[in-house]
Amino acid sequence: MCNAFVRFILKRDKRKQFQFASLQSKYGAALLTHFNLSSENLKTVILFDEEKIFTQSDAGIKIFSSLGGMWKTVLVFKIVPGFVRNGIYNLLAKNRYAIFGKSDQCSVPTDDVKARFLDDSIFTAKT
Repeated sequence: MCNAFVRFILKRDKRKQFQFASLQSKYGAALLTHFNLSSENLKTVILFDEEKIFTQSDAGIKIFSSLGGMWKTVLVFKIVPGFVRNGIYNLLAKNRYAIFGKSDQCSVPTDDVKARFLDDSIFTAKT
C-alpha cells in the first residue's frame, strides 16, 4: 500500500467500484498482454473498463468522474486536447514526489482493502 494514488482512490471510492492489480502479478501481466501493452517504462495509471483501456489523463478523468460528487467536475477537462492533457499528466507524474511528497512507510491494508486487489489466485481461478 505504498502507492499514494491507490490510497487516494480507496479512501474516496465509497461504492467500491474499483479493483486494483499489480502489473507484476500474473493477472496484471495477462491484462497488459491482452491489450498489447509493455510493462517496460510504463509510467501511467491504467484503467480497464468493459474491455476498453484508458491511460494517462483519460484514465484520471474517468476515475475521478466515477467517484461522483465534486469529482465529476473533472469532466470539464475533456474539452482540452489529449496531447495537452497528457503533457500536463506526464509533467505531474515526473515530478510527483517533489509535488506530493514520498511516503517513508507503507500502510498495512485491512481485509476490506485486500479484497479489492486482484491477485494471482483470482487469475488462476479464471483459467
